[in-house]
Amino acid sequence: MQDLIEFLKQEGVSKSLLDGVQAFKAQYPVVPELKNRVPQPKYYYYGNDVWEKALAVLLTGRNLLLAGPKATGKNVLSENLAALFGRPVWNVSFHINADAAYLIGTDTFDGQKVVFRPGPIMETAVYGGFAILDEINMAKNEALAVMHSALDYRRMIDVSGYDRVEIAPAARFIATMNYGYAGTRDLNEALCSRFAIIDMPNITEDDLVKLITTHYPKLKRKMAEQFSKLFTEIEKKAENSEISDRALDLRGMLDAIGLIETGLTSGDALKLCIVNQTFDAYERGLIQDVIAARIPQDLKTGDVFEA
Repeated sequence: MQDLIEFLKQEGVSKSLLDGVQAFKAQYPVVPELKNRVPQPKYYYYGNDVWEKALAVLLTGRNLLLAGPKATGKNVLSENLAALFGRPVWNVSFHINADAAYLIGTDTFDGQKVVFRPGPIMETAVYGGFAILDEINMAKNEALAVMHSALDYRRMIDVSGYDRVEIAPAARFIATMNYGYAGTRDLNEALCSRFAIIDMPNITEDDLVKLITTHYPKLKRKMAEQFSKLFTEIEKKAENSEISDRALDLRGMLDAIGLIETGLTSGDALKLCIVNQTFDAYERGLIQDVIAARIPQDLKTGDVFEA
C-alpha cells in the first residue's frame, strides 16, 4: 500500500488529498476477516488530474461513475481507489438479467430454515466496503431502482420483510460504463444524479511508457516507446472506424510483452494477444500492417529486454 502512496506522490497528486485518505483509513479500519477482500493492484492508473478528481469525490462521501471508451483504465482506477482507501471490495458484474435479488439479496434455505442471503450491495452497506459496479449501463433501469435510496442522501436499504439497513459511513459505490457495447443502454436521470461522473481520457503515450516500464522494468526503453506508439495507432484507427475496437486491448498489449519475455517471438505474441482479438480476416490484415510498421515480427527476448 505504501508503494501506491509513493507512486501518487511521484505523480504529483495533492498532499491534502492523500492526507485525507490517510485520515479516512484511520477512522475506518477494516476488520481482519475482510482484509482478503482489499485488492492488491497489479497495475497503477496513470493520470494526475483523474486521480485528484476521484479522490475528492470519494472523500466528500459521493459515489463515482467512470465513463469512457475501452482501454481508458476504468477498472484499474476502481481497484486502485479501493486499495488506496484500504476498503474491502465487492464486484458487481451487471448483465441483462441482473435483478434486485442479485443486488440486494434473497431468501434461501440453509438446510434447517429459510434465511436471508445478502447480495453484494447489502454486504457493501453492512461492512463499509467499496462496491465496483462494472458496466452499470448493461443493467435494466428497473433493477437499479432498488439502489436509489442507497446512493442518495438517505444512504439506506429497505428490504421488504426485513429491517431497514443503514449504509455504513465508509461505504462507497464506484460504477463504470463503456459506450457502445452490445446490450448497453442510457442511464436514466435519477441514477445519473446520484453519481459524480468522470469522463475518462485516453492514456497518453508518455503515461503508457511509464505503465509498461513499471510492469516490465527490464524492457528496453526504445521498445517501450514503440509498443506505446503501436497502441496509440491502433487506438486512432479504432476512433476513425477503420477497424473495430476489438484489438484495442491494453491488457492484451501487456500480455504480449510478457509472452515475448517468456520466449515467444514478437510476431507470435502480438498475434495471440492483439491480432486474434478480431475474427474478421480483412481487419486482421489491417492490424498486422500497423504492427509490422512498428514492431518487427522476429524479435526475440534478447532484442526486447535488457540482459
